[in-house]
Amino acid sequence: MKIAVARETAPNERRVAATPETVRKLIALGAEVAVETGAGAGANVPDAAYAEAGATVGARDAVLAGAGLILGVQGPDPVGLPSGAMLAASLNPYQAKERLAAYAASGVEALAMEFMPRITRAQSMDILSSQANLSGYKAVIDAAEAYGRAFPMMMTAAGTVSAARVFVMGVGVAGLQAIATARRLGAVVSATDVRLATKEQILSLGGKPVFVEDDETKAAETAGGYAREMSDAYKAKQAALVSETIAKQDIVITTALIPGRPAPKLVSAAQVATMKPGSVIIDMSVVQGGNVEGSRADERVVTANGVTIMGFSNYASRLAADASALYSRNLLTFVTTFWDRDSRSLKLPDEDEIVQAVRVTAGGQIVHPGLKS
Repeated sequence: MKIAVARETAPNERRVAATPETVRKLIALGAEVAVETGAGAGANVPDAAYAEAGATVGARDAVLAGAGLILGVQGPDPVGLPSGAMLAASLNPYQAKERLAAYAASGVEALAMEFMPRITRAQSMDILSSQANLSGYKAVIDAAEAYGRAFPMMMTAAGTVSAARVFVMGVGVAGLQAIATARRLGAVVSATDVRLATKEQILSLGGKPVFVEDDETKAAETAGGYAREMSDAYKAKQAALVSETIAKQDIVITTALIPGRPAPKLVSAAQVATMKPGSVIIDMSVVQGGNVEGSRADERVVTANGVTIMGFSNYASRLAADASALYSRNLLTFVTTFWDRDSRSLKLPDEDEIVQAVRVTAGGQIVHPGLKS
């Protein structure tokens, strides 16, 4: 089987879906690997490194021609993809249904890697977790740069510098890494989430949990480990608690997302107005509408009371080398798990729960139950 790695064309995307390390391992399986010229440039991987690993490096048309599997970071343009090929990438299925339909019409079997189920067997294939981990770290580093003051408490002969107070809203993978990174930098950290199960995780990282605890909170987590949409009554309680907490913070980092839905609004303009001048808010969910009123993707907004609001559309891409290394290993594990050594090709069993979760197009149509209109 020929495996193709195309250069990413989406704005602000610097990652690549394979590294020389994973190329070598794919070739060791018996695959032929072709990489588009310049595919790794954004992640500081030169074409020569791919050639040394055994890949053929060339123009896009030549790389895609005859490919049985195409590896991508974001879903590529359907034009030019070979019919009958499989495509494994992050496809943004809920927001890009027209593109999925185009994949189906082109005869491409599209595999949405962000739909990987959160089961033990699939942990090493989970692109959302690997990329969110780096994103949570980068958000804290961005906050530290924009804050303009020290994070840790410092006791000097000239006086004491107080520790920064950081509040993390949403305790998924990105939020947990944000807590851990802020603590390593010496900040006093508190955190909140709708899922009561995250309370122990916050404590284990040295943070202070801030929770609305009621019957609805106990049922706030889906079977897949994600947060549910909460009621208006819960949101009112949460808003009151957040208002009390947020006014005391120097830095707020919001990470809350609900799959297939706009990001929930967690911080209002009125709450932002209670923060001290020089405070910083990082809205990690800005690309899906944002958790913070007034945030704008890839812009630094300074409010009338001197609070900086920032949010980037692609955090993982801003750590492209590490993000590519982790992402490409996720894809390698997926390929290795379903690789048939006799035919030297990828075979996806219809009855496998991972295959059922990630397969979105097959046989010329959209097949994923959650995407059928």
